[in-house]
Amino acid sequence: MSGTIWLPIRILLLILQSVWLALGQIWSNKIRSALTTIGIIIGVASVTAVIAALSGLKASVLTEFESIGTTTIFAGPDLPREGKFRNLPWHKIQFEKKDLENLLENCPSLEVYTPATWRSTSVRYGEQTVENMLIRGINNSWHKIENRSVIDGRPFSIIDEEQGWQVCLITEEVKKELKLDKDCVGQEIQIDGRSFRIVGVVEERISAFDMGRSKAEVYIPYETEWKLWRNHPVILAKAKKPEVAEEAREELRFYLRKCKGLKPGDPDLFRIETVEQVLRQFEKVSIIITTIATGVVGISLLVGGVGIMNIMLVSVSERTREIGLRKAVGAKPSAILLQFLVEAVILCFFGGLLGVLGGQGMTSALARIPNAHLDKAYIPMWAIGLAFGFSALVGIIFGMFPAAKAASLDPIEALRHE
Repeated sequence: MSGTIWLPIRILLLILQSVWLALGQIWSNKIRSALTTIGIIIGVASVTAVIAALSGLKASVLTEFESIGTTTIFAGPDLPREGKFRNLPWHKIQFEKKDLENLLENCPSLEVYTPATWRSTSVRYGEQTVENMLIRGINNSWHKIENRSVIDGRPFSIIDEEQGWQVCLITEEVKKELKLDKDCVGQEIQIDGRSFRIVGVVEERISAFDMGRSKAEVYIPYETEWKLWRNHPVILAKAKKPEVAEEAREELRFYLRKCKGLKPGDPDLFRIETVEQVLRQFEKVSIIITTIATGVVGISLLVGGVGIMNIMLVSVSERTREIGLRKAVGAKPSAILLQFLVEAVILCFFGGLLGVLGGQGMTSALARIPNAHLDKAYIPMWAIGLAFGFSALVGIIFGMFPAAKAASLDPIEALRHE
């Protein structure tokens, strides 16, 4: 009974002794040990940096969508890839102004919606002209959907929208590019040669998807856009609650199919997306990228593992007499096996530690890249645990053969070894 109680303690002492011997052996061959772990270091650093970059990008995307709201729904015309409608001309599938007139009455799960258009054209103020500035046609519900308020002046009024008056909202970036006055509300700018009076300035949203794109945007009432240029809209909508977002999506789909006169079995002539769908797609893409990157970087771990096995075989050869002496004084093969296996695992652990530190350095460098939206990049704890777990696994797998070879040496032959 007492032997059973003391067994775990003896095993623990044996492991500690093996760790101490392994540390001494590694320290006495510092340069060789460091060079041996290069493959592990590169593999772990690369994996952790990739995971950190994806974690940072995901955090930026989530922040972006939180600012939009998880109840936002987008609907736009889209040709099916197959079937009888695949060759329809584009004007046949575009949304008409009349399609949106009774939208809220037919989609009770929607709170608000706005028709939306966008195009790029020249905008001028005085002698200052900016080409390819983004012009967006919206109605007043857009502010609630996008969570962007007017910080100076006023939003569009009901009269602006119903009468299609030539008024506009601008962003701060437009003020800079057109060199407008600090208090520019009431001034007029030229859009496609037509005069528009500025009634307000809209706050800018820092987007995870800007990628260096200009934040200069001009907003005009959708009715004005339709009256002057007849641009067909897409739909931006907001569900009443996150819980009914999918229900709102299906209601909108049913209503648009009815407007298009589609029969059961006919493919949709539009696409409808919710923020939740985009998030799920991003999750899938990030998992695929992480898996591929881990597989590619796994080659470095494999090379590192082969290096570990090679150096451990050299170590067994160099310490053959020591192994024979230990066996001669009563050391069991299991103790010899454990000693060399622990040494291989500790080598890999050191490689994993240096790899994580290298990955942190790469992560800090990624976070400083301008306009890369990786400023929130970080190495999650599970990635650090995974790195050390992989390192230990490599040490066990590739250290097992040298350790088994050492444990199987004949003590007499080992003592004769020169």
